[in-house]
Amino acid sequence: MAPLHRLALSTRFASRAIVPVSSALLRPSVACTGSRHFHSTRMASHPIATLDESLVPRLPLSSLTLFEAKKQKNLSFEAIAKEVGRDEVAIAALFYGQAQASPEDIKKLSHVLDIPAETLGSQLSGFPDRGRTIDMPPKEPLIYRLYEIVQNYGYAYKAVLNEKFGDGIMSAISFSTKVEKETDEKGDWAVITLRGKWLPYSRF
Repeated sequence: MAPLHRLALSTRFASRAIVPVSSALLRPSVACTGSRHFHSTRMASHPIATLDESLVPRLPLSSLTLFEAKKQKNLSFEAIAKEVGRDEVAIAALFYGQAQASPEDIKKLSHVLDIPAETLGSQLSGFPDRGRTIDMPPKEPLIYRLYEIVQNYGYAYKAVLNEKFGDGIMSAISFSTKVEKETDEKGDWAVITLRGKWLPYSRF
């Protein structure tokens, strides 16, 4: 059988927002790479993400519980992730009911968000019902832009991946992803990394 490989893709977006001068004073420590800077923590000038009420009918009860506690505590996903010991995207996926929480996750979330462990344990039990929150094509502009990237570059990705790895697909199960903020002389950039195991098609 062909060997399994790991694949990492990075997508870089330019931010069109103008950051106020005062926000620079609130900027946390950054990691420098040449003229680029990768921010390790959330900018204090930006509000935290809260739950869009229009999504509530599509979300599990746990989403309402988690987001309400997040709002009351005024915590970013990054801050919660550091306490739980997971990546912030993984924590956000858990909040939206798109990932399964381990007993350890539940214990730590209960502690950082002051939610009774029994409540979280009950609401987060069972298996996630993934993919129900988004219509296709998506209507929300930022999410649509990700969809648009696949529209524009999907076949280009496929061609290059096939040349590098052969006939197969990138797993979205043996998979990880992260979001980073990069700053250079041209402004702010969003860096999204997708890392999935390469799965060759089986011969039979």
